[in-house]
Amino acid sequence: MLLHRLGVHQLWISIVVVATLSVVAIGALPPPRPSSSCQRKCGGVDIPYPFGIGPDDSPDHCSLPGFNLSCKDDGHGVLRPFYIDVEIQNILLQQGQARMRMDMSTYCYNTSAKEMEGHTWILNLAGTPYRFSDTGNMFTVVGCRTLAYIGDEDNVGRYMSGCVSMCRQAADVSSLSNGSCSGIGCCTTAIPKDLQYYKVWFDPGFNTSEIYNTSRCSYAALIEESSFTFSTSYATSAAFFDAYGGQPPLLVDWAIGNETCKVAKQKPGGLYACVDDRSECFDSANGPGYICNCSKGFQGNPYLVDGCKDVDECNDDPAKYPCSVNGICKNTPGGYECICPPHYPKGNAYNGTCEKDQTIPPKVTIPIGIFALVLVGLLLFLGKEWIKHKRRIVRQEYLSKMNECFQQNGGQLLMDMMKVESNISFQLYGREAIELATNNFHNSSIIGEGGQGTVYIGQNLDEKNNPVAIKICKGYDESRRMEFGKELLILSRVKHGNIVQLLGCSLQFEAPVLVYEYVPNQTLHYLIHSQDDASIRTLEIRLKIANEIASALAYLHSLNHPVFHGDVKSVNILLSDDLSAKVSDFGCSMIRSGNETAQVVKGTMGYLDPEYLMNFELTDKSDVYSFGVVLLELLTRRTALSKTKESLVSIFKEAVKEDKLWDDLIDREIANQENMDVVLQVAAVASQCLVITGEHRPTMSQIAEELHQLAGPIPHNSRAFHGVISTHMLRGRSSNNTSNYNTSEETTDYYNLQKKASMSIEFAR
Repeated sequence: MLLHRLGVHQLWISIVVVATLSVVAIGALPPPRPSSSCQRKCGGVDIPYPFGIGPDDSPDHCSLPGFNLSCKDDGHGVLRPFYIDVEIQNILLQQGQARMRMDMSTYCYNTSAKEMEGHTWILNLAGTPYRFSDTGNMFTVVGCRTLAYIGDEDNVGRYMSGCVSMCRQAADVSSLSNGSCSGIGCCTTAIPKDLQYYKVWFDPGFNTSEIYNTSRCSYAALIEESSFTFSTSYATSAAFFDAYGGQPPLLVDWAIGNETCKVAKQKPGGLYACVDDRSECFDSANGPGYICNCSKGFQGNPYLVDGCKDVDECNDDPAKYPCSVNGICKNTPGGYECICPPHYPKGNAYNGTCEKDQTIPPKVTIPIGIFALVLVGLLLFLGKEWIKHKRRIVRQEYLSKMNECFQQNGGQLLMDMMKVESNISFQLYGREAIELATNNFHNSSIIGEGGQGTVYIGQNLDEKNNPVAIKICKGYDESRRMEFGKELLILSRVKHGNIVQLLGCSLQFEAPVLVYEYVPNQTLHYLIHSQDDASIRTLEIRLKIANEIASALAYLHSLNHPVFHGDVKSVNILLSDDLSAKVSDFGCSMIRSGNETAQVVKGTMGYLDPEYLMNFELTDKSDVYSFGVVLLELLTRRTALSKTKESLVSIFKEAVKEDKLWDDLIDREIANQENMDVVLQVAAVASQCLVITGEHRPTMSQIAEELHQLAGPIPHNSRAFHGVISTHMLRGRSSNNTSNYNTSEETTDYYNLQKKASMSIEFAR
């Protein structure tokens, strides 16, 4: 906190104290309990916790950080509590407020020097739990010819206001009336919320040099509104200054920390100040933070364990907690009851309508009451047993359904195979564990959705509580249910540095549920289309990523039991912290139906193989085509489908046809003369991947080998290209690595598939 006084003609700043407040970490843990030896009074002022006398780091924990006060001489031989150098008059615990005394700013005419002299004050509470109350204070200006301003630090523009007080003629002074502050001799204005700094200064154009005999001084201060009542003598004398001894009170709101109640309660490892079980938390109405109050029917200090005590309404204040004349008051925890006397059992004891008993005699009512109690007890017992019976039936049906799904999905076969392979790390998860990990597959747990299934983030599936990715497969083949377990075990053997690891599965659902390792970084789609930093999107990085993707897909295709991804796209390529690619969202393709129809197309428009769109048969060349689209994304930074639903493949082929590839399509970040040769070679690889006829496309192994040679540091090439990639380059480079690529589309197969290509492009659009 800084307290400043400014002269009008010469600016000088006296820094009294700088208080650095460490914000209290609020959370699930209570703050340390203060010692019983802490001083709780100073100069007749109560100092309730979280306030305390002494430094923040006192081992007695007398206060929360930022709420430490000092008890010292006020300059007149009287001990008073101070926050740094500002006197605290009293602390309002329930309201979350405190009353302070602050110096009044003055602007007076010096008759000797024949000029105005000002003393202006600044109060800085920034970085503290305090904020000037916008509801309890008013900026008040008193004088007969003055304009005073109140503003924020260095007039940065967040807040500034002013107030003009005028007495143009002697008649204005005589017309003043007590209690009226309307701009003649006195004016007031409100302040905004969340204000922790203010300074006051006077406009030198307004002064009392002409009327100093009537009003020599003007005054301005931020004052507690309820403590100020205007007196006519204030405008023409020093009575206003003297009434407060030069230090009028102002009201400050205080709060714990800078978080809401909800955040503070749930913040792990933090401190939560509302420690009494009978307390409630309220968000501060003036800036961030919160305050605590005892619950209704309790009073005391909610910041202390057992600080809130029950109010004995029956003995505390009968006027506040009334019972009728005939009523009997009974105190209860947090409240009270009014009961009619024994012989007046009917009526309302709260409003005095207790009536004398004229009901059936006890010898009749007692047996009836006993019978009623027995009957109610019997009904409750039967109802409870019926509910338990229904729950048992539901539970049995649930377990039966899980076991049925497990057997139908080949679960027993999978368990038998896992027993044979003792070193396998593949896990079988129960249905309840999966539902618990995904919050019963709540929408908030979804982290991805593609043509092959929906992916959820899962928690607490292992002892280390590491998050996992849980995928529900779509379009599974009913006729191949018994093979699911076997094929999933094959998938578990897929181990490659650029492929997301399959950790386990659950076969207790209608569709298989796969559990993968969780990669928490961004996707290739984000790097290409959303990342602002071009330095991590260089050609070298793009080629490295492309090479790793190709290597991963080539590995999948080369397995004894080949795995076809079926949905290769930039969204399904995850990037680790070192920008290593990890192919994800594979696996469901192995357990999909081999006889899919057009109504169950799996994959993503813009990436789909045209041949797959015709016969719905997933092959390794389907992944090659989709990978070619990803290569185009890396080269152009365009999406697979434009906003007008035009496919990137058709745009690429059109640009090649019109010799505009280099000028119009290649991303400007990599389109320079040094990169041209490599970029055009990669474009040629992409062109080979996008051949309409699948059998004429290269294999992923050939592509991986080609990209591996291109993925090193980009060589400086002085050859000049003029923005056009040659037809020869696009139809296959004459090298040992690609000489066996059959990329010609001018064949009988091409004309046979011409109709398919047309349909594919239209479907992509």
